[in-house]
Amino acid sequence: MEVRVSRRVPRFRAPLALALGAALAVPLAPPAPAADAYTLTPLKFTVRAGGRTCTVDADLYRPAGVDRDHPAPAVLGTNGFGGSKSDGSTDTIGRAFAQRGYVSLVYSGLGFGRSGCLVSLDDPDIDGAAASQLVDFLGGKRAADDGTTAHFVTRDAPGDPRVGMIGGSYGGAVQLATAAVDHRLDALVPMITWNDLAYSLDPNNAVGSTGVPGVFKWQWTNGFYLIGEGQPLLQPSLDPSRINSLACLHFVTEACRTVHTLNSGSYPADRTAELLAFAHRVSPASYLHHVRTPTLLVQGQADTLFNLNEATATYRTLKAQGTPVKMIWQSWGHSGGLTGPAAGELDLSRGNLETSYVGRRVLAWFDRHLRGRADADTGPAFAYYRDWITDPDRAYATASRLPATGRTLYLSGDGHLVDRRDEVTAGSRRYTNWLTPTSHSESSLSGLIGLPDTPPRDTKGTYLDWTSEPLKRPLDVVGAPRATLKVVSPKAERTQNSADAADKLVLFAKLYDVAPDGTRTLVRRLVAPVRVPDVTKSFTVTLPGIVHRYQAGHRLRFVIAASDDAYFGNRGIKPVTVISGPRNTGVLRLPVAGS
Repeated sequence: MEVRVSRRVPRFRAPLALALGAALAVPLAPPAPAADAYTLTPLKFTVRAGGRTCTVDADLYRPAGVDRDHPAPAVLGTNGFGGSKSDGSTDTIGRAFAQRGYVSLVYSGLGFGRSGCLVSLDDPDIDGAAASQLVDFLGGKRAADDGTTAHFVTRDAPGDPRVGMIGGSYGGAVQLATAAVDHRLDALVPMITWNDLAYSLDPNNAVGSTGVPGVFKWQWTNGFYLIGEGQPLLQPSLDPSRINSLACLHFVTEACRTVHTLNSGSYPADRTAELLAFAHRVSPASYLHHVRTPTLLVQGQADTLFNLNEATATYRTLKAQGTPVKMIWQSWGHSGGLTGPAAGELDLSRGNLETSYVGRRVLAWFDRHLRGRADADTGPAFAYYRDWITDPDRAYATASRLPATGRTLYLSGDGHLVDRRDEVTAGSRRYTNWLTPTSHSESSLSGLIGLPDTPPRDTKGTYLDWTSEPLKRPLDVVGAPRATLKVVSPKAERTQNSADAADKLVLFAKLYDVAPDGTRTLVRRLVAPVRVPDVTKSFTVTLPGIVHRYQAGHRLRFVIAASDDAYFGNRGIKPVTVISGPRNTGVLRLPVAGS
């Protein structure tokens, strides 16, 4: 069935002297192509994915005037986890790019909407393979189940369409999965997605902690797991290819086993390593070496599910191997609850491409790589959103690289953060955990379903903190701080060599901003969970990346806490002592913009 949709859309004009463009050299996209109408055609595709045959439900948007003699490049997109081709942001992708002259194909990801097959966490061999068969359709190599063909897509070679992908979260990782198995893709825009699910769901922020399980992010993980397993409530008549077994209804078996093991709180080395290896295998971290498609990474600063470190890891890998890549840190991500995108930010549900910084960057990226416009300015290597700038047209700063460490602070025995090692006072301080969580950073489900959250808090005696003197001038921290620590915990030492990694010491590192009136702000509610690899040795913690201005008169506060109620914590009571002295103390290193 083909539906003709008439849409009068304005021709957007980029002001010649737009302050953002003048100040930050932002690429200004040309006016949107005339798009008085497009046709919308629902389609079904029978695909083979992961050894199963199933149906993919899709919508094809074809701009008016595009035909065999006047072809156009294509944009392919799919939904986030739990969504479908019809949700607010996914169908907006179809409409928005069709209105701008692109052939758009949006589809429900495997296991969602009315598409078949199991939920397989964007596995390249399953989800990537399915998307590749849609690229076949766009390249004229196959028809939809009803015989529809796409003879009107620009081709680089027979069977090779000019096609880009865009989407967020689950619809972001699938782009990298597809590019790893299909080199016909010409441009990617993965937004707010992951680098390594083993880190996303079970993070260990200790440097060099390979092989040591992390700290289970139980709220986020179980929220998404229940969405996946609850598909019959969202889609009553399920395709039989979406049913696995009673023990694992709608996911591939390895995904269920991973969640069940993490929920058990017991991490024997052999079983845990095997299951975390599955999470790693289906993640971009394991297959980025196959990705050669130009990639514009967009990650959210308000995101405790997939933090900025994930995009940074992907960016560095792609850049090191010569894949064209640029990165933007925008304001919004999975967290934030009721706030949504900041004023002037790209909102995928609105399709405000020409009027947002990220939207203009996306248009320029596709102009360069899909329309072949060599003069399209795709912008700087790195850009980040500054929430302390009130004018949305000036909110983004840009750089040719990520900021390096610009300030080093030392953890003094009296609880101060000091600028020089010789200012450190000798001393020791102690905390202990309870059998129940005593610190709160966030209720992850508030971000998932848009509910208000309570302020972060820590219980006296279950954490240690170190606080700087009031700042004499503003300090802009841009990137992932690092802290090197040495703790003493005799009870943790006794279980150090246990065959169950759950017996190792767990702690949580985080940064607060303390205002002159004493008000504390946990920056973006981010914490760094650590399962200490070897409690007898010093270790370094990489905190989640942030973009935050500490205003003049404010103080930095570094905290290590015994627990966090969004994560699993310690098994048993494990008191911790931190000893400081001028020759041997903890160090906090901050990446500072402009340093």
